[in-house]
Amino acid sequence: MSKFIFIIGGARSGKSRYGQDLAKSMGGKIAFVATCVPGDKEMKKRVALHKSSRPRHWTTIEEPKNLKSVLGALKNKFDVVIIDCLGILVSNLLASGSSEKQIQNEIASVANVLSKSGTSSIVVSNEVGGGIVPDNALARKFRDILGLANQVMADSADDVILMQSGIPVTIKRRFGSG
Repeated sequence: MSKFIFIIGGARSGKSRYGQDLAKSMGGKIAFVATCVPGDKEMKKRVALHKSSRPRHWTTIEEPKNLKSVLGALKNKFDVVIIDCLGILVSNLLASGSSEKQIQNEIASVANVLSKSGTSSIVVSNEVGGGIVPDNALARKFRDILGLANQVMADSADDVILMQSGIPVTIKRRFGSG
């Protein structure tokens, strides 16, 4: 039975590591969809560290904006698909000029595809609503759009896991304990 798992947490909460460990435990053929396109030296180092933490036999697809087409191409070819991370996807869409409505439609469409897929999926995202109110309009807009996107994913997901200081806390479980 396929499962849609949504993992959310703050910076350095362990969400990516947990998502990868979860995918490994699910077994089978795994695709990792990376939404980050590093634009500076520091981000390139972060991306390299993320890549080195993944098993070499996993298929990595780098796609910063068009998840629907990637998911369509991956259909029935993998046992597990990981998308890391929804926050960067939203940032990429916002930076490319997409409106809030366009971004929300894209996220809703991706959530719909994942919830109806026969492939297990894991989506990783940032929780950005627990901090201070940003001091500029763009940061507030990003926070608000991502907060709504996270709600859409959480609503569609079978399981929602909050990562807190490296500890997974299940906040939603649709099907039993497994």
